[in-house]
Amino acid sequence: MKTWQTEPDLMTSRQQHAALYRAQPRYLRRIGLLALAVFLYYVWFFFQFGLPLAQALNGVQELGRYFLRMFVWRDFLNWPFQYYFTQILVTLGIVFAGTMTATIIALLLSFLAARNIMQGPVARIIALLMRRLFDVLRGIDMAIWGLIFVRAVGLGPLAGVMAIIMQDTGLLGRLYAEGHEAVERSPGRGLMAVGANGLQKHRFGIFTQSFPTFLALSLYQIESNTRSAAVLGFVGAGGIGLIYAENMRLWNWDVVMFITLILVAVVMIMDTLSAWLRRRYIQGTPIPMFDDRQK
Repeated sequence: MKTWQTEPDLMTSRQQHAALYRAQPRYLRRIGLLALAVFLYYVWFFFQFGLPLAQALNGVQELGRYFLRMFVWRDFLNWPFQYYFTQILVTLGIVFAGTMTATIIALLLSFLAARNIMQGPVARIIALLMRRLFDVLRGIDMAIWGLIFVRAVGLGPLAGVMAIIMQDTGLLGRLYAEGHEAVERSPGRGLMAVGANGLQKHRFGIFTQSFPTFLALSLYQIESNTRSAAVLGFVGAGGIGLIYAENMRLWNWDVVMFITLILVAVVMIMDTLSAWLRRRYIQGTPIPMFDDRQK
């Protein structure tokens, strides 16, 4: 079997696909022009809004000092570890309470925003309004929601939970609705043909297909909120962010690095658990520690 083209074969290919071979140089020129435009934009941007060279060099030196302080842990054994881990648990509690509540609310509202479910003039108006509501909720950053609820309900974890609920309801609601719209319509038509009502059609014909997307998005959002919830502490919404803010103000960069490493470890553990759940419920691969068939 030949693994390369001989010169006559190559000439024949060029003759048969002349338009394709002529288009290749034009395509490469367009890529080159696009790369040049991006490069010139960066040059213009840094010359227009960039820092003076002396200030940039001074900033690099300061960053080096900060990193050195992060890896020199002074008086490590006397740190208040119980306080640190308690605040990490509070942060995880905020994340799970907010994300799970937002997941339930977003799932219920997502059916009202899916165009393949909301049929008819009035229903389509409701779907449009629901999508605009999702845009408003997710268009406001979580930290801003935290500031709003800190003023409304006071300092503490409740403000953080409500901030996560508001942003995640908008984000997940829109993504869930798009997941419902991407399903095949044949199962729903088959259910209607055998006498299923609208609720049964949505449950077994639509949500059964969109469930993998629902589960994957929900698990990812829990991981993402774990990384982002630290910001809520800066605005007084409770959790580990308060320790971040205090130690940054006191220049305790060693404590900041320690807490960061703990949060990274927590996110890695949650990512492992999420991968197990995805294999179990999306790919259908049994997890050995939960597989009843091995008993």
